[in-house]
Amino acid sequence: MKKKVLKVVATAATLALAGALAVGCSSPAGSSSASSSTSAASSAAADSTLETLIVGFDNSYPPYGFIGDDGDYVGLDLDLAKEVAERNNWEIELAPIDWDAKDALLNQDTVNCIWNGFTMEGREDNYTFSEPYMLNEQVLVVKADSGIQDATGLAGKVVITQIDSAALAVLEGDQAELAGTFAKVDTVSDYNNAFMQLEAGTVDAVACDLSIAAYQMAANPDKYVQLAEPLSSEHYAVGFKKGNTDMAQTVTDTLKAMYEDGTVEQICQKYAEYGVDINNWVLK
Repeated sequence: MKKKVLKVVATAATLALAGALAVGCSSPAGSSSASSSTSAASSAAADSTLETLIVGFDNSYPPYGFIGDDGDYVGLDLDLAKEVAERNNWEIELAPIDWDAKDALLNQDTVNCIWNGFTMEGREDNYTFSEPYMLNEQVLVVKADSGIQDATGLAGKVVITQIDSAALAVLEGDQAELAGTFAKVDTVSDYNNAFMQLEAGTVDAVACDLSIAAYQMAANPDKYVQLAEPLSSEHYAVGFKKGNTDMAQTVTDTLKAMYEDGTVEQICQKYAEYGVDINNWVLK
């Protein structure tokens, strides 16, 4: 059995990898209704020609992917990906990417999945997804002393979110009428920057994923509050290049097996202080 090696690559190095990976998944995907451990084993055999799982992720997206105090890349999704790779005898490369370049990197095979708190709703036509594994919501966060009690209090205010994010899609889609009451919807490259601007008072609210809000409030319990009514409810899944159904099924089956044997719960508990809740896990 080949020993798994963890490789961490910088963005520039990641870009140089384009076209270097050939993925051969020739056997049909395992049945999701079968025993997860059996399905995971058969799917691993189907994907035996895959040597390296290259995970594209945003390295400023805690608690799913971020830079730890020791300078290493850490996060719930990265731990899940490492375990999936281990069980399928794959090497793994963690490839921090510019979020707005993710589609090009995936289509060029520079990365072979996007695994980083990736909302699937509204993106189904552009990717092949694993089955959803985590419940998510898009929410609004304001400063605790702002006096803003609900979304109507943001009329004439500035709201910021990440570029090409699910929150932005909601504000431009189902919640466009609400967004029309804001003075402006700004975008920024990452949520750390967004919350820095909220703290500085240059914006009045951040629209973001529930997990991001939970992380920021756990880290700053007296600084931020989440408005009660979510903008939308959705799910996280692992995104693959369109048509890569075998690999998506292999990851799905392996995650199910990990839930059954308690590994998922252990990983969630590791990040509980960051606001991760095992009760939001939906892939069983």
